[in-house]
Amino acid sequence: MVSATDALAQNPDAIYSTYETYNGSDLEMTLNASGTHFRLWSPSAQAVRLKIYPTGRNSASEQTIEMTRDKNGTWTAGIPQKLYGKFYTFQILHNGKWLDETPGVWAKAVGINGNRGAIIDFDATNPEGWDNDKGPTIKNINDAVIYEMHHRDFSMHPSSGIASKGKFLALTEHGTTNPKGDKTGIDHLKELGVTHVHILPSYDYNSVDEANLPANTYNWGYDPQNYNAPEGSYSTNPANPSTRVSEMKEMVKALHDAGIGVVMDVVYNHTAENDGSNFSLTAPGYYYRHRPDGSYSDASGCGNETASERQQMRNFIVNSVKYWAKEYHIDGFRFDLMAIHDTTTMNEVARELKKINPDIFVYGEGWTAGN
Repeated sequence: MVSATDALAQNPDAIYSTYETYNGSDLEMTLNASGTHFRLWSPSAQAVRLKIYPTGRNSASEQTIEMTRDKNGTWTAGIPQKLYGKFYTFQILHNGKWLDETPGVWAKAVGINGNRGAIIDFDATNPEGWDNDKGPTIKNINDAVIYEMHHRDFSMHPSSGIASKGKFLALTEHGTTNPKGDKTGIDHLKELGVTHVHILPSYDYNSVDEANLPANTYNWGYDPQNYNAPEGSYSTNPANPSTRVSEMKEMVKALHDAGIGVVMDVVYNHTAENDGSNFSLTAPGYYYRHRPDGSYSDASGCGNETASERQQMRNFIVNSVKYWAKEYHIDGFRFDLMAIHDTTTMNEVARELKKINPDIFVYGEGWTAGN
């Protein structure tokens, strides 16, 4: 008879099924009247440090706090002040080694290049009229006329007539034309009869150096870093965490005011980094599928694939799209390589999103890029 210990040794992935999961709404940083609160899900950590910084990069930590093990695999810490304007990271002790610092997997605002989480007032990022903002209604999904666009491609050309080239704000400019007088930008989308724009990945991704935008580094954005914060290179000031949030909301509202919905391209099937990803730096191994020899399974063709069938990863995907739908009023989601995800997760995604907005829709690629 094989003991439980031997079974785990023969199948390392089996240990992940023993982890308690946590689906509370207070991952990983929340604020209330009593201060700033942190809760990190890291069931295999031996210890966890929370570090508070004055800036998004190039500064020493102001505080280092030892977090306390709490329920369901989480670690907690609290500071009795609202730390608006500060930045934070977590660092876990795993198998006797301190891993690199990470903003966690749930950072909703980040500093430049996304290496530190940021503490901002989200209410202050809402444009005027945001409480009443709403996308268009369509009776059937096949009534949607969807225009796929990349923020840079859409407005960067010198003849676009758009001032905020390559930025979220490009889609807020009306009256723009090319030298021949043809409409460009949002006015062109309206004259085409577009009902929805499908924006390529707009979360914080890995490949563009936000500290050196004049270099004009280009990528489509299918290399996720921070899933729940907007990409800084599409904002006018990547160093200010509030700017990327407020400008993305301004873009969404401008499109809604023009009668156009916003579909967001999401890439939960893999991450840009393997061992160095925020997933790996908070719960090593858990969020990914692995081959029997321990190497990363690679159905994405990008070096790894996430394990949506594991409860904490399923919770992450579902809660992440719900967050974008609520905080940014996103009208639909296009899932990259959706076939990598299990059907239970995808059905839960659709079901939970419909509760928020009955007109929201979900579609994606019904294939994988590798075995």
